[in-house]
Amino acid sequence: MTYTNAQLKTLRKALATGERRVSFGDKTVEYRSIEELQAAIRTVEAEIARSTGVPAKRQIRVTTAKGF
Repeated sequence: MTYTNAQLKTLRKALATGERRVSFGDKTVEYRSIEELQAAIRTVEAEIARSTGVPAKRQIRVTTAKGF
């Protein structure tokens, strides 16, 4: 599916305002949780990046601790 920047902007606005219901034209989606909405945003961002040829950003976290 091809996503638009307008859809991404709508999802981000919903996250910022705490809304879980988002409407795109004649379709409405209600997310069960904020985490599910955040996952949708990540999916749309990745699809837009893929369609424009921009590589997805990756983050690697390394955690160390001294032994007991």
